[in-house]
Amino acid sequence: MKCPGLSDFQRLMISLENSLQLEDTKWKVPAFEGGTLKGTDISLTHYEQAILWIDEVTLRFRFYPETFGLAVSILNRILASVKVQVKYLRCITVTCLFLAAKTNEEDEIIPSVKRLAVQSGCMCSPAEILRMERIVLDKLQWDLCTATPVDFLNTFHAMLMSNLPHLFHDCLRMNPSSHLALLTRQLQQCMACHQLVQFRGSTLALVIITLELEKLTADWFPAITELLKKAKVDSAKFILCKELVDQHLGMLSPSNHVYVFIPAKRNPQAYHKQKSSACSPQPISRNMNPPIPGVLISAKKQTEEEIMETEFYDGFRYLYNEESVSEDRIIKEMISGKAQLQEARCPCPLLQSPGQDQ
Repeated sequence: MKCPGLSDFQRLMISLENSLQLEDTKWKVPAFEGGTLKGTDISLTHYEQAILWIDEVTLRFRFYPETFGLAVSILNRILASVKVQVKYLRCITVTCLFLAAKTNEEDEIIPSVKRLAVQSGCMCSPAEILRMERIVLDKLQWDLCTATPVDFLNTFHAMLMSNLPHLFHDCLRMNPSSHLALLTRQLQQCMACHQLVQFRGSTLALVIITLELEKLTADWFPAITELLKKAKVDSAKFILCKELVDQHLGMLSPSNHVYVFIPAKRNPQAYHKQKSSACSPQPISRNMNPPIPGVLISAKKQTEEEIMETEFYDGFRYLYNEESVSEDRIIKEMISGKAQLQEARCPCPLLQSPGQDQ
């Protein structure tokens, strides 16, 4: 709700204070003991797989990131309040996502219970989901409103852009909305880590922003210090969370891509058998479809990640009024950015065809 006469930053401060109050009263997380959820047979792996499954179904139905955050928060509150057997975990998980979708999504996006049960692959019947929905609502006293890590991330990022409006001025492929989409993906990955469940959403969101801001500017410390004061985050917990998040994201980072250059005028298999330069020692499969000549071939995972980042980017553009960007500027940024990213990612020097040296 907008308050007339207040600046954007003042409205953000009001939103942050309201979220912090909700977090103080509603924040609950499951306690793990001896590799399992205390008092249950749910292991750490079961819990992490449940969060990752929520993320997968969220992308499949194109739900908002806020829906994912709310679904995880509802699930954590249930697991912290009730001793759940692992055989009911999937049904509870899909029910939490269904409740979050009905809270955040538009009516035309919300799937029917039957469609959700079939397309999500939850192995639950619509009747079971409806019965579990009533149980979850009763346990939470029909109060699903809470502040999620995704909510804090959106608020902190908007406050950061208010303090540092020229942060992405010199970045060709980065702007506020694409940056927020990147941070959101990192946050979702961290929310599936059982070691990070112990930290509040405000702390986790601020750590994600801090780690990314350190890579972008040397003036990150004053801006983060100001956010720490406003968010009233404990310094010791912040430092511990920062170390764990840095370690977790480092484990998820893909290894360096290996490229193989296929000359345009040579047969790929025959050329590979010769002792000419190649970045990969592994032989090229004979059953492989012939690659496009003169093109660098990279792993398929890179393309999937770029598509996922583009989808998230489109979801955040409206937050920063970036719909009016001209097509010429977009094309220019894509061409320039692609060249820089390719140079930065490829560990091999630029390769040339043997015939070009003559």
